[in-house]
Amino acid sequence: MNELRALFLFNTLSLTAMMAFVPVIGPIIRELGMQEWHAGLTVTVSGVCWMLMARRWGHASDRRGRRPVLLFAAACYVLVYAVMAGFIDYALQATPAVLLTLCVLVLLRGLVGTFYAAIPTVSAAQMADVTPPAQRARVMAKLGAANGLGLVLGPAVGGLLARESLSLPLYVAACLPALGLAWLIWRLPSHPPRVIKPSPPLPILDPRLRIPVLAMFLAMGSVIVSQLAVGFYAIDRLHLTTREAASVASMAMTAVGVTLILVQVGMSRVRRINSALCMMLGAWLAVAGFVLVTCWHSTAGLVVSYAVMAAGLGLVFPSIQTLTANAVSEHEQGTAAGTVSAVQGMAMVIMPVASTLLYRLRPEAPYLCAAFFLLLLGLGVYTHRQRTAVTDTA
Repeated sequence: MNELRALFLFNTLSLTAMMAFVPVIGPIIRELGMQEWHAGLTVTVSGVCWMLMARRWGHASDRRGRRPVLLFAAACYVLVYAVMAGFIDYALQATPAVLLTLCVLVLLRGLVGTFYAAIPTVSAAQMADVTPPAQRARVMAKLGAANGLGLVLGPAVGGLLARESLSLPLYVAACLPALGLAWLIWRLPSHPPRVIKPSPPLPILDPRLRIPVLAMFLAMGSVIVSQLAVGFYAIDRLHLTTREAASVASMAMTAVGVTLILVQVGMSRVRRINSALCMMLGAWLAVAGFVLVTCWHSTAGLVVSYAVMAAGLGLVFPSIQTLTANAVSEHEQGTAAGTVSAVQGMAMVIMPVASTLLYRLRPEAPYLCAAFFLLLLGLGVYTHRQRTAVTDTA
C-alpha cells in the first residue's frame, strides 16, 4: 500500500528529527550559559503547542483533504527545524544575550511542536480513510512501529553526531524530514476531502472517545515517567555513578524502543486483532513491568523490566488508534485522531512535573503510580467490553 509505505518512512524520519534534539539540549544549554529550567521550558512549550494544535490540524484535514494539509505542515516543520539548527549554530559561535536566545528557542521549539502535531494526526486519519475497520489494527501497528523506530534512531543519531559538533545533529535532523517530505510528495496519493461543507468539530469530551483518550493520556504519561525516572533511579537504587547510570538508562531506553518495534511489527502481521482485548492485556503487562522495576534492583533487572513495560505499551498504542478510528464516522477521522494526539501532548506537559514531584516522595512512587493507573485502565476496558457484549446480545 503506497500510503502506508510513504507515511511509515515520513513518520520515522520526522520523529527521528524530533528525538535527535534530546541528547544535545543539555550540552547546548550549558554552552550558551543558560540554566536547566530554560531547557525544560523549551520542551514544555513544544508540548503545549502540540496539544493545542493537534485537533485543529485534524479538523482541517477533514475539511480540506489529508494530503494538502499534511504536505503544508510537513514543509513548515522542515523549514522551522532548519532555522532552529541555524540559530543554535550561530548562538554557539556568537553567544548572544541569554534572554534573546531563550525567546528565540522557545519560539522555534513552539513552532516545531505546532507543525509536528499534524504529522501523527493526519497520518492516522489518512490510514483510517483507506483501511477497512477489520484491518485498521494491523495498519496502526505499522505506524506505531515507525514511531518506535524514530524513538530509537533519534537519540542515537543525536548522541553520535554530537561528538563532532553540537549543531551538526540538528542540521542532519533537519535533512531527514526533508527527504521524507520529498518521498511523501512522490508516493502519497491524493484523495478528495471527505466533507465538502465545513462540519462542526468533534467535541473534545465526546463519549465515543473516552476510552482511547484516557488510554493515551495514561500510556504516554507512563512512557514519560519511565524516561525521566530511569537515570535517577539507577543512581539512587542501583547505587551507580552518574556515568554508569547514564549508560544503564541508555540501555533501558534502547530496550524500550526495540521492544516497541518488535511488538508492533508482530501485531501488523496478525490478520484479525481484537483491539480492546489487546489494550486490556497490554495495560496489565505494562503494570507487571512497572512493578518489576521496584522489585528487581539490578542492571539486568532494570533493562528487563523496561522491556516488559514496553511490550505492554506496544500493544496499547496501536489499539488506541484503532479504537479511535472505529468509534467515529468517516468525516470525523481527522478531528478524532487530533483529539487523541492532543491528549498525548497534554501528557507531555503535565507528567514531567508530576513524575518528578512523586520521585521526591520516594524513588518507587512514579513507577507504582503508573502501575496503579494502568491497572485501572485495564479494568475499565474489561468493564467496557463486558457492557458491550451484554448490549450486543440483548
